[in-house]
Amino acid sequence: MSLLRISDLAVSYRGVPAVRDVGFDVDAGEVVAVVGESGSGKSTTAHAAIGLLPRGGRVDGGSITFDGRDLLSLSPRRWRSVRGREIALVPQDPAVSLNPVHRIGDQVAEVLKIHGLADRRSASLEAISLLERAGVPSPELRARQYPHQLSGGLRQRVLIASALAGRPKLIIADEPTSALDVTVQRRILDHLTSLASESGTAILLITHDLGVAADRASRIVVLSQGSVVEEGTSVVSAPTHPYTRQLIAAAPSLSSTLRPPAPPTEPLVSVRDLAKSFDGIRAVDGVSFDIPRGQTLALVGESGSGKSTTARLLLRLETPSSGSVSFDGQDITGLSGEELRRLRRRMQIVYQNPYASLNPKFSVEEVVAEPLRAFKLPRDRVPSLLDQVALPSSVARRKPAELSGGQRQRVAIARALALRPDLVVCDEPVSALDVSVQAQILALLADLQAELGLSYLFISHDLAVVRQLADQVGVMRAGKLEELGPVAQVLEEPRAEYTKELLAAIPGRSVQEVG
Repeated sequence: MSLLRISDLAVSYRGVPAVRDVGFDVDAGEVVAVVGESGSGKSTTAHAAIGLLPRGGRVDGGSITFDGRDLLSLSPRRWRSVRGREIALVPQDPAVSLNPVHRIGDQVAEVLKIHGLADRRSASLEAISLLERAGVPSPELRARQYPHQLSGGLRQRVLIASALAGRPKLIIADEPTSALDVTVQRRILDHLTSLASESGTAILLITHDLGVAADRASRIVVLSQGSVVEEGTSVVSAPTHPYTRQLIAAAPSLSSTLRPPAPPTEPLVSVRDLAKSFDGIRAVDGVSFDIPRGQTLALVGESGSGKSTTARLLLRLETPSSGSVSFDGQDITGLSGEELRRLRRRMQIVYQNPYASLNPKFSVEEVVAEPLRAFKLPRDRVPSLLDQVALPSSVARRKPAELSGGQRQRVAIARALALRPDLVVCDEPVSALDVSVQAQILALLADLQAELGLSYLFISHDLAVVRQLADQVGVMRAGKLEELGPVAQVLEEPRAEYTKELLAAIPGRSVQEVG
């Protein structure tokens, strides 16, 4: 008998159908992945299985049984004994899921105390052990810290430790690694999947990344618009549904090819021996590189490697401790005041999270026009800028909250182009997007570069994405450049062990190699 069985599930939000006739099984010790884009119904299905549908959500039909019990008939009191103890959830966003005013160790220990698995004293010690099992370094120290003192990867491991606390039979992991570095992602997924093989814990993995699903799951369920369109063990290697083939074609880790070599051009930006220290800690340490005109240099590395700090130094949003930055032949390291303001017209940035970087009170038209207004330039370019990023004129009066993630990122790109810059810094611009939307944004960036002659500094932790867009790539670790060269050389014949580690961590590589 299956541990979890979902049959003919139908869920709606305030009368609007979100999931229709969804059904699949998860056996003890099995890893099953549910994949699809935002809005496909995958998270709704997962939340229905753990009794955590958001306000306004309702199960309209079908059944969900767990270990022979009907979950849909459980009372709230009975759910409290099942949730966390028998079925645990690892949510996507640890920043929202962790209490900012409680120490990490106390939050993990709370799960043990709620389910009567430990008393106050032993719960604290067991919490440290759980943090260690979840791969948290220096668990005794981390247990005394607060969520804001931890990186995104460490916060996600804390959520895994909390999920492990109840020794559940099933862990539902809802996009547990979508915003994490590939090496951190690999370690977290290694830990989750080892649980399935070692202790018989079943994993229901919710993800938009078919590469992750192909690497980790014994079976894959593909959802589109609230319905199952394909399910099986060979979904990635032998897809039968057009939607599945579309997802595979859009996934960088499964389909990306190297960008053809670009002809040599003179550098627009030259960085030499750049360094920056914060409170005595060297964040950037002797970094040197050039960005040729009309080409893309990608900086890759894990969180904390110094790549975003390097970008901020280049943009003069931070002042270097030492070293120099030249732009179009001019040393800009010491610029200030009006000279620096004029320079900013030629250098723009597109951030990772378009929702956070766009003023929610502004309409799209006001967002795009903001830099034009700041430099007292005519605002009549807004319609052509929206057209340039393939947005219809109808979005001009809408607010960012009314747009999809991909549309918001297009607005951010349009704003960056408003002042006709020579250089655009793209700081993880697609890491929070679905693979198909990600592919559209990458294609847009490539088209804009060809059309406008833009130079890009592309910040990413994803080497599969870099393959598609970059001409040169620099691999950063602990503030230093471990390796720098043409993308084909670095990615096909890496010299640094760290680069090899990053390449090995790309999800879906095993599928590519078999193919």
